[in-house]
Amino acid sequence: MQLQVMNSPFNQEQTELLNRLLPTLTDVQKVWLSGYLAAGASLAAGAAAPAQAPAAPQAAPVSKEVTILYGSQTGNAQRLSEKAAKTLEAQGFQVTVSSMSSFKPNSLKKVQNLLIVASTHGEGEPPDNALSFHEFLHSKRAPKLEELRYSVLSLGDSSYEFFCQTGKEFDVRLAELGATRLQPRVDCDLDFEEPAAAWLNGVISSLSEAQAETAALVAAATQATPVQTAEPVYSRKNPFRAEVLANFNLNGRGSSKETRHLELSLEGSGLTFQPGDALGIFPENDPELVDALLTELKWNPEEQVTVNKEGDVRPLREALLLDFEITVITKALLDKIAGLTGSEALKELVASDREAVKAYTAGRDLLDVVREFGPWNVKPQELLGLLRKLPPRLYSIASSLAANPDEVHLTIGAVRYDAHGRERKGVCSVLCAERLQEGDTLPIFIQPNNHFKLPENPETPIIMVGPGTGVAPFRSFMQEREETGAEGKAWMFFGDQHFVTDFLYQTEWQKWMQDGVLTKMDVAFSRDTEEKVYVQHRMQANRKELYAWLQEGAYFYICGDAKRMAHDVHETLISILETEGGMSREAAEAYLSDMKKQKRYQRDVY
Repeated sequence: MQLQVMNSPFNQEQTELLNRLLPTLTDVQKVWLSGYLAAGASLAAGAAAPAQAPAAPQAAPVSKEVTILYGSQTGNAQRLSEKAAKTLEAQGFQVTVSSMSSFKPNSLKKVQNLLIVASTHGEGEPPDNALSFHEFLHSKRAPKLEELRYSVLSLGDSSYEFFCQTGKEFDVRLAELGATRLQPRVDCDLDFEEPAAAWLNGVISSLSEAQAETAALVAAATQATPVQTAEPVYSRKNPFRAEVLANFNLNGRGSSKETRHLELSLEGSGLTFQPGDALGIFPENDPELVDALLTELKWNPEEQVTVNKEGDVRPLREALLLDFEITVITKALLDKIAGLTGSEALKELVASDREAVKAYTAGRDLLDVVREFGPWNVKPQELLGLLRKLPPRLYSIASSLAANPDEVHLTIGAVRYDAHGRERKGVCSVLCAERLQEGDTLPIFIQPNNHFKLPENPETPIIMVGPGTGVAPFRSFMQEREETGAEGKAWMFFGDQHFVTDFLYQTEWQKWMQDGVLTKMDVAFSRDTEEKVYVQHRMQANRKELYAWLQEGAYFYICGDAKRMAHDVHETLISILETEGGMSREAAEAYLSDMKKQKRYQRDVY
């Protein structure tokens, strides 16, 4: 519906301007405009009021001090927190930003305005740097917080069952402790920039309403979208198209794996990164899968469809290739499709028990749903409206910018497997393995990861555990330490299936050993021995020396599979602390918890 200004106090010229402007505004712009006008009206009313007029009853003024706490696994929550802080500071607020692990929980009762920005990790778990704060808040030690005003921004991935669970738990618990919401919680999917901006606008409005003297600050500060503070020219919202310089398989002939080494040019981008950061790639869906879906639905691939809230239009086939996720199915999506199509069989599936739905969605994509429950007499735009945007894929950077200026390297394992009678392919990994040629370009952005960084002191020892593609960030660590002449000891644990075919970057590790950049390396090739040997077994075999390094202040890093490898390595660390340090299980866990607080125990797991 197009809003028209009529019978208004505006003259003809003003009316024409408004009628041209209003239909072009996004929802966020409309929210901002209404807040801006309301703030202006509040100021005007205050100026016009007679001095002797009795003041209306008001809530206690809101303090200008705002505390922002973030729980972040990949860095998104931290980045949004820091941007929000800059926005609030521009208005005159005094803002403190802290990770939850660095914040003293007992200080919470002194806080009046609290903003929580929290991601959810794994199966509904808080990220590593939010664990201690989450535990405190849900314990009997948590204080009553009747004086606290708060709001929660949750980050998550709706393809997971426990979407934004950590943020939801923080929101509910703070309310249970007596705190008052400044603004309702907002749960963000992978495309979080716009809802985060709207959330912060709402927080600002709530703060200004409760503190009349801040209205002028709100009006001034909201002249720019809050989370759009100074950024590089190229970012997640404006990716750089990087040329492919090299793309080859690291595995030897006969390997059951395919691991691509990708080198991209950053020339002209102005993009920079540090060892430990990640690179985001906006991939394309498999053309064969898109064509099969179009055939099954009997849709015209050239039909024009709208692909975003800005109203951008492109051919249907191109939209399915570039804009929409079609390889991941969730209960929420099935529920929406059942409502749109009226499929009784699909409604029965969605209404069944949670485990049955979970079993169905595992390893299936949109084509499976159409073949089993369709085809349906629906318009393309209607179905596209139910799909979420094709999210970027994040990969740990495998190179140092100091060692390779204007380049970024990646180590990507091609994902292929059979499920439900069809071969399945990783969207981005198989794009790189099968369709990406030298000279092609990829839309990319840098994703900082401040929770996975080399020690500030180059003489500090480091221990790295990175089997398979988990080797990537440690290659960047070694390149950086070689380039800077760092003299601290370095120990690498690497593992894969076979020594002959799967020792990724073997010659580079050997050279670093020869040159003294790498002090020690232990490898585990699980299929080369009758009994499978993994990196945690190599750690256990070297437990005395490993414990000695930890006692010397070594930083310990893990990169790779979260569910199995990272869990097993963590348990092995506990065991080593128990046997070599003479600690109880509780004391060993406290030791590692203290290492986390000191940033000496860092994980980049997926």
